[in-house]
This record gives sequence, structure tokens and C-alpha cells, in this order.
Amino acid sequence: MYRFLLTPRWWGINLFVVLAIPFCVFMGTWQLGRFEDRVQTHEEAEERPDPGSRSPAPLDELLPVSTETSGRPAVAKGTYADQFLVPGRKLDDRNGFYVLDLLRTDSGKALPVVRGWLAGSPGSTKVPAAPAGEVTVTGDLQASENSGTSGVDLGGGLPEGQLGMISAASLVNLVPYDVYDAWVTLPEPEAGGTGGVMKPVPAAAAQGSGLDLKAFQNLGYTGEWFVFAGFVLFMWFRLVRREAEAARDIQLGLAADAD
Repeated sequence: MYRFLLTPRWWGINLFVVLAIPFCVFMGTWQLGRFEDRVQTHEEAEERPDPGSRSPAPLDELLPVSTETSGRPAVAKGTYADQFLVPGRKLDDRNGFYVLDLLRTDSGKALPVVRGWLAGSPGSTKVPAAPAGEVTVTGDLQASENSGTSGVDLGGGLPEGQLGMISAASLVNLVPYDVYDAWVTLPEPEAGGTGGVMKPVPAAAAQGSGLDLKAFQNLGYTGEWFVFAGFVLFMWFRLVRREAEAARDIQLGLAADAD
């Protein structure tokens, strides 16, 4: 009754099942491993002390930005140069914008410094001037923003003096000097400046250090791959059963042989 399993058509079906099930199991196991890695990274981040509570360190010692150095107080010395306003940024559920100034360091490279947040929109709100002369800045280190960062403006077409994304890539064509691939946010208005009306922008947690949506996507994909494996096996048994019942009916004369 099951001799049909040796026919060329069923050889193809059997080969597909033999290859599909291990592949689905492998992919499900891989996705589960990715989820476990993210959970472990989150637990390690929870066990580490708050980055903002650690002692300040020179900027160059904390670069490149990683999950361990993100949020650490970084110290840099220089003079403020160009200023940009970063619109479309919320703080305490209010719409506003960041005030970003580029700090020209002794190395010649500039460090983007978010001096604070102002409510309203650029052009309608008075922006405090940056301190003049050489200053020493201590701010919480942050990685450059990317397309997945909340609040970034990827549409372009912003007025002169405005910036949609805080990153060296977005600044390279706007200033004639090199820019660090990182930025800092001041935990409080700078001493001696006129930025007292600005609210400090809290440092964000490093990407990949928490149980974000991607972690639960990995868990969801794990279930999907194992469901696919079970579905392939279920369909194979169903096809075999249907073929076997058809062959039995032919033997019992309950159905005509298609051949």
C-alpha cells in the first residue's frame, strides 16, 4: 500500500521534507540563541553601575562608543564653533528641539555637544549663545544617531542651520573640519554660559543593551520556525495518509485506478 513512497514524485516530496525540517529547526535554534544573547546582554547591563555615576574620563579614552562606554561622562576641552538646531525632539512629552554646538578640540576635530533642549520650534524661540573662549566640557557620551534612532529626521530639506540626525556622517558636508563619531549631552547647563533656560537632555541607553523590540522579534521568529517544521511534518503525514487511502480504495475496488 505504501509502495507509492518510492515513486519519483514522492522522492521529491520526501527529499523536501528531509531538508526542510532540519533547516527550520536550525533557524529556530539560531533565533532562540539571538534572543538569549540579548537577554544576557541586558542582564549584564543591569548589573553594571549606572554609567552616569562613574568618574569622568578623557573623551579619547572612551572611544569608540560601546555598550560599556555609552553614557559615561566624557571630558573634552576646546572652543565652541558652529551651532545647529535639531528639530522634532520631545522631552517630557513636549515638542521642541536640541541646541547643538560643535566643540573644536586641540586635535582639530570637533565634538558635537547637545547643550540642552528648548520648547517650540527653531526660529520662533530665542537660542542662548554658547560660552566664548576655551571651555572644558563634561557630558554623557552617546553614539552617533542612525536611521533607527527615535526622533531623527531623514526627509532632508531642513533650513540652513538645522540638523536632522546627530552624526558625523550628517555633519561632514556642513562643516570644513573633521567631527568625532560620537556626541555628548550636558547633564546640566554649562557654567558661565547663557543656557540656563535650556533643559538638559538625558542620556539614552546604548542600543542593544536592553530587551527592545528586536529581542522579542527574535523570540517570535523562534516560534515561527518551529511551527513551520511541525507544519511540514503534518502536511507530509496528511499527504501520505490520503495517498494510502486512495491506494486501499483501488485495491478494494471502491475507486477506479487513475492509470
